[in-house]
Amino acid sequence: MVTVSETAKNKIVELRQADGHQDDYQIRVGVLGGGCSGLTYNLEFNSDTKPTDMIFEDKGVKIIVDKKSILYLAGTILDFSDGLNGKGFQFVNPNATRTCGCGESFAV
Repeated sequence: MVTVSETAKNKIVELRQADGHQDDYQIRVGVLGGGCSGLTYNLEFNSDTKPTDMIFEDKGVKIIVDKKSILYLAGTILDFSDGLNGKGFQFVNPNATRTCGCGESFAV
């Protein structure tokens, strides 16, 4: 399961409206190969689902995760920060054994 913090939820709602997406656009979270630690996070609005996708809902936000990515993302919390140490979505991933300095890639 992937969950969202209250601040991430608020930012997702704000961005969805700013981009003109309807409520059927959900957040798709995935993992791709690459980055300095080996794997990178992918986050986008998406309205298409596949039969093998897993769909979670937390705080009214639907999150789509493909079957392969859930192995790396189970238990992850999607958060948002706009502080001095960086602005943007952050993944609090209990499966990551190593992350890069920018927080955009990880290893398991």
